[in-house]
Amino acid sequence: MEKVFYDKHTFRVLDKEITVYPTVARESPVIYLNTFAREGDCVYQTLCSTGCQDFNLVTVSGLIWNHDMVPWDIPPISDKDTPCTGGADEYLRLLINEIVPCAEEFIQGQALWRGLAGYSLGGLFALYALYQTKLFSRAASMSGSLWFPGFKEYVFSHEMKKLPDFLYLSLGDRECKTKNPYLKTVQRNTEEIHAFYEKKGIETVFRQNPGNHFKDAVQRTATGIAWIL
Repeated sequence: MEKVFYDKHTFRVLDKEITVYPTVARESPVIYLNTFAREGDCVYQTLCSTGCQDFNLVTVSGLIWNHDMVPWDIPPISDKDTPCTGGADEYLRLLINEIVPCAEEFIQGQALWRGLAGYSLGGLFALYALYQTKLFSRAASMSGSLWFPGFKEYVFSHEMKKLPDFLYLSLGDRECKTKNPYLKTVQRNTEEIHAFYEKKGIETVFRQNPGNHFKDAVQRTATGIAWIL
């Protein structure tokens, strides 16, 4: 039977909108998903239809995507783009200190464990956060922006606060088919980061999906979360 979420709860912390989709089961995992376009309902419905284990989902929207999800400043990567201004550390403090405690007031019992998930720059943030906090023991980066200048080198030269139990990485098989000098590195970077994590003994999977960066984002997100569950 599919889960229902009539009892979902929405609240605000500063300019962020947080939605909690609680399970009735006690002592269940909590997955935190940073969203670009308030796709939480669609992701949750897709997950529930797969028959995965009981879990609580917490989504955060209202993000300044090119600020909250990125670890440091970079100039625009194309003429039509905007600069990224590194606000990930600031947002992560808000997530840990205010959003997580408030969200978990709506779940049954204590969190069994916590996972962090995201798509695109949200996937970049999911990995970056593991180097700043021990709070999350699993992460899923779907079509993660691992082309981000300097991030691969950061991964290779820094230690996570705690090695995660599981990591999920995915990418569309056409995402690197571009003339943009930054974006064209995404598959090579993702493959190298995947291999690096495997050598460190982290149970990591890398899956390729058909299509470009924008194809089946909800399904890809749900698949990654289901894997870490």
